[in-house]
Amino acid sequence: MAGFLLRRLVNYVVLALVATFLAFTLASVTFDPIGVLEQRKPPPPAATIEAKRKDLHLDQPIPQRFVTWMSGVVRGDFGHTITERPITDELGRRVGVSLRLFLLGITLGIGFGVLLGVVSAIRQYKFSDYFATLFSFVLLSTPVFVLGNLLKIGAQDINDAVGTNVLLFVGETTPNFQGTWFEHLWDRLQHLIVPTLTIALGQIAYYSRYQRSSMLDVLGSDFLRTAQAKGLTRRQALFKHGLRTALIPMATLFAFGFGLLVVGGTFTERIFNWFGMGHWLIEGISTQDTNVTATVTLFVAVCVLFSGWLADVLYAALDPRIRVN
Repeated sequence: MAGFLLRRLVNYVVLALVATFLAFTLASVTFDPIGVLEQRKPPPPAATIEAKRKDLHLDQPIPQRFVTWMSGVVRGDFGHTITERPITDELGRRVGVSLRLFLLGITLGIGFGVLLGVVSAIRQYKFSDYFATLFSFVLLSTPVFVLGNLLKIGAQDINDAVGTNVLLFVGETTPNFQGTWFEHLWDRLQHLIVPTLTIALGQIAYYSRYQRSSMLDVLGSDFLRTAQAKGLTRRQALFKHGLRTALIPMATLFAFGFGLLVVGGTFTERIFNWFGMGHWLIEGISTQDTNVTATVTLFVAVCVLFSGWLADVLYAALDPRIRVN
């Protein structure tokens, strides 16, 4: 098993480097950061423009420029933004924002999505199955920016009904908030509820459909009947053997879903004014900032790399045949 996971890890590292190089090349070919600087009002001094030209190594071929940038990344230096802010300092804050926003949402989405899918499969063609199907299809057909704004309206109605701001949905925290440690924590939780619900609802609908289909595939399997014949109750057979088997094809969805959602949730960050990695990517593209774009791409590649490796670990844990190879 260790050899299998090591081989997969090496493959993912190579893929991450290739993806980052392609994004860096595309940004280098299409972006004109010096032109953006020169169009500012008032334009920056010539010395500033020349310093930025040297910082971006625009006199080098693109492959050499990428190697130069990656050598800095290995040392923990991602360069500077077009406004001369150190990317390394900004990166830590942005990653923290995105992880706080998406970790809880996708965890709730996976948990409740699997539960809803299993219940729907076990109670196939019952009222609860039809209701779950309708619930999922409505959510899947609703764009996230529509769902987010509807939840904001609902949160405001709740605040009006109780006469105070119980649910906050603008930013990560209240600006210039003063209070104890617990009050700061409560303030962050108030800001987290609505965007987390926006993420979780979509994930519940998505995973429940796949889990229902996967669970239906194993409900009539011979091994479930054999387990019951050996003395297990239907519930024990379903959850000890059936669910474990049904989760195997879901492992890839769980892992890669998280890796892609971190930056794929750009709309959610924009709607609720959370300045995470997705928001930063939009800023980098709009300002034609090669370093920011390459840094965000590298972060996404690492997330997908880790997610893919995590999927392999889940496969090995759920399927003994993989551990043998």
